[in-house]
Amino acid sequence: MSFSAKKRKIIIIFTFILAIAFILQVQMVSAQDAADNSDDYLHVSGNKIFDKYGNQVRLTGIAWFGFETPNECYHGIWSQKMEFILDTAADNGFNLLRVPLSLQLVNQWRKGIYPQTTAVNIFYNPGLEGLNTLEILDASIAYCKKIGLKVMLDMHRTTNSYQTGLWYGNSFTAEDFEASWKWLAEHYKNDDTVIAMDLFNEPYGKPTAADGAKWDGSTDKNNWKYEAEKVGKAILDINPNLLIVVEGVETYPYEGYTYAEKDEHKYYYTWWGGNLRGVRDYPVNLGSRQSQLVYSPHDYGPSVWMQSWFQGDFNKDTLLRDVWGPNWYYINGENIAPVLVGEWGGRMDKGINEKWMTALTDFIEDTGISHTFWCLNSNSADTGGIFLGNEFNEIDMEKLALVQRSLWKNTNGKFIGLDHKINLGKTGTHVGAGSEIQTGDVNSDGNVNALDLAVLKMYLLGGSTSIDRSAADMNSDGSIDAIDMILLKQLLLGK
Repeated sequence: MSFSAKKRKIIIIFTFILAIAFILQVQMVSAQDAADNSDDYLHVSGNKIFDKYGNQVRLTGIAWFGFETPNECYHGIWSQKMEFILDTAADNGFNLLRVPLSLQLVNQWRKGIYPQTTAVNIFYNPGLEGLNTLEILDASIAYCKKIGLKVMLDMHRTTNSYQTGLWYGNSFTAEDFEASWKWLAEHYKNDDTVIAMDLFNEPYGKPTAADGAKWDGSTDKNNWKYEAEKVGKAILDINPNLLIVVEGVETYPYEGYTYAEKDEHKYYYTWWGGNLRGVRDYPVNLGSRQSQLVYSPHDYGPSVWMQSWFQGDFNKDTLLRDVWGPNWYYINGENIAPVLVGEWGGRMDKGINEKWMTALTDFIEDTGISHTFWCLNSNSADTGGIFLGNEFNEIDMEKLALVQRSLWKNTNGKFIGLDHKINLGKTGTHVGAGSEIQTGDVNSDGNVNALDLAVLKMYLLGGSTSIDRSAADMNSDGSIDAIDMILLKQLLLGK
């Protein structure tokens, strides 16, 4: 073989080795990217919600509606920049965005039909020009990722025209409902910006109704508990890391009675979606993935409806006794499961509605339960929103100040987001940065010792990925490397 031929052979072999090395490096980077993009999912134990690393977290969010209406996109982007509204939520401490959708719209998406909307002002939102409804939602979720804001999707209605008490009807079947949720789970399964699915908004129905939503041990079509189990399991088969959020119903029969009873005086009543009394007798069963279940009541004040418990001189204690405790808080109080108050809100009327809002704010602050406030929108007819006016450019500072008391904050008063790397907006922090996480506690066992150093060393050698990245990032530069190991070693040596 000539020298030239040998040289060519060496070059070919060397090029082949480089190519293999490059492929392996790409695969390693892709694997690391995938791992980095999946460390914000949550799970539950008892009545608490935890992150992947065992740190307790709180979901304290807000709703922004519009996709469930005939506009089929967020309200307000007709006169305001979408990013401005999302920034307003994150900058003011809300760490979760609840996004209402309609079965009508999602059912179209899953069939490959992507409606356009005329409710976007392109002058304010040039980046949304030409985008269909799904692309607008995707764009908003991509921006939420940048600002540390997590997302909970909510199937709010069957049609985009009015509230329905059941998850089927109006030409849609329960199979459409289930298939649409599976499509959503598949669409977002590789993005941990979307961390929770609120299965259906406010199931309701009186016992005298032909087909009202109920909660019992049957497999009847209108048994919301049974349907929630079916669709919850279907979602978790696709993405086992999502939180499954299950609301209540409107009525539950007195002790000794069933839904066969047609006497309305033999039932407990509360808000649509607010009655979770049935959990005691018939808890939702997600099988091996029970650790993903969160219950979610809705609660409103007298300006929405003058319920019996608002008669007379009510306060936080009477509300806990008469409505919150027996209808849903017992689930949290008895360590059955976490509770997330999915909707609450109203107008600051200087009267009894503000009195109720203050009482519930105090209760949430005292108990540390999760919640999503209703809502950002100024055009919510019965409650108003954080924004004032149709232009979405002015904030109700009095209402915001009240609600901010209920948001998740660290001991320094900074709002805590649910991301492990990205701060929440401009004024918040992220899990592990000045919150309950102890720097150096790499294995999240509550101690900083030689075991943490060993775990970190294994991680850096590629032998372990089960670490608390926030605690391991000793110099807070956003990466985990040998410098962090040196700093941890110095910490253990007392230097």
